[in-house]
Amino acid sequence: MDLHITKFKVLSSLLWKLMERGGVQGIQFIVMIVLARILLPDDFGLIVLVTVFISMAGIVTQGGFNLALIQKKKVDVVDFSSVFYLNLFIASILYILLFFTAPYIASFFEQPQLKFILRILAISLFFYSFSAIQNTIISREFQFKKLFISTLTASIIAGIVGIAMAYTNYGIWALVGFQLTNQFLVTIILWFTIKWRPKLLFSYKRIKRLFSFGWKLLVSSLIDAIDINIRSLLIGKFFNPAILGFYNRGEQFPNLLVNNINGAIQAVMFPTLSSHQDDRNRVKEMVRRAIVTSSFVIFPMMVGLAVIAEPLVELLLTEKWLPTVPFIQIFCVGYALWPIHTANLQAINALGRSDIFLKLEIIKKLLGLFVLIVSIPFGVYAVAISIVFGGVIASFINAYPNSKLLNYSIREQWNDVIPSLLLSIVMGTVIYTIHWLQMSAMLTILAQVFAGIVIYIGLAALFRLECFSYLLVTLKGLLRSKRSMQLKVD
Repeated sequence: MDLHITKFKVLSSLLWKLMERGGVQGIQFIVMIVLARILLPDDFGLIVLVTVFISMAGIVTQGGFNLALIQKKKVDVVDFSSVFYLNLFIASILYILLFFTAPYIASFFEQPQLKFILRILAISLFFYSFSAIQNTIISREFQFKKLFISTLTASIIAGIVGIAMAYTNYGIWALVGFQLTNQFLVTIILWFTIKWRPKLLFSYKRIKRLFSFGWKLLVSSLIDAIDINIRSLLIGKFFNPAILGFYNRGEQFPNLLVNNINGAIQAVMFPTLSSHQDDRNRVKEMVRRAIVTSSFVIFPMMVGLAVIAEPLVELLLTEKWLPTVPFIQIFCVGYALWPIHTANLQAINALGRSDIFLKLEIIKKLLGLFVLIVSIPFGVYAVAISIVFGGVIASFINAYPNSKLLNYSIREQWNDVIPSLLLSIVMGTVIYTIHWLQMSAMLTILAQVFAGIVIYIGLAALFRLECFSYLLVTLKGLLRSKRSMQLKVD
């Protein structure tokens, strides 16, 4: 009975997390489409440059303590309060640092506007600090419904603010207003939704224990952020903001689809695996299920998006954004592998082996840096392709430790995902021929999407893919469980 309740709780949490990420990113995607039709690619490129510094500072602010709090079996008010005050202190130091280095950053990129934009957007570091513990509590207690309500509300209001500023000719400041308003509202809503308040308590010993686990994740996250963002910095420096805008929009499309699913799995998977960390067979079973199921969903989405990229950009962003299309197609290949990365890394962390996690990150990033340096002389598309190449190699590196930790070999993992990959390639090849009919962008997209869904699901049913059957059974079971619980309440 307890196992059934736990399974229902995990699946319910995953559903709410999917709705939260899908709803929020869906709204933000719509807002960005509207803004992209009004603003220039240069504006988006400048915001990307600023966001690089803000995101890395945000990682340092959290310091790996939030994941350490989730992984720790028992936590109390002393742990939460100590981390809260430390996060706030670090955010203050980093804001001062960014404030005074902003002129030099603007000078380096030869973009005077960056100084003021960076100083304003850096205020969001304090918002991250104030909401960090609330997000930790949500993950530990699987309260993702509350996160869904707060983030969705914030995104809608912030979107209205951003679009209104763009239509009243605020230019790039419309993007600044959107981001700041969104972070502020999320912080305020979570503050009143999650009934936790910091106490006047601080324990150096507790921080030290949490840091022993969290520092490795902090370093790993920083290395990962540097690896991801260094490409944006180099494109912004050696090319121009417009090209960076095309590059960033090209990444946004596959990122939107994959992050909704992958991010939801990651948020729910880590605390779930942590709670079963003493049962390796159970952890292996859950990791395998995550890889198989998410690949079954993500592979066809990425193949389909690569096929419809050109009419989609023309329809949503207008012809001025068509240079984005090759970037979309390149990034679709890279993002297709994310489920394998996430499931393996989450398992390693949940087992408390953040030392292995750190070693993997160092190896992968050194390899990625080498590939990046080699790709720069060949142009901006080569830089994007280097990410895909690095991602393929990284999938093997991430999977290797679990061959020993969980007895889940690399060969087993790829055998689990190859059926979905092959069906996706077949589906993509068939729907690609539809563009020969030379219909309007809207009709082409509708025809390709509809045909893709029918072909993929039809092939999955025809070949009786286990993951397809599992999804159907799981959804039916979830609906039955929810219905029975409602009847008990009534």
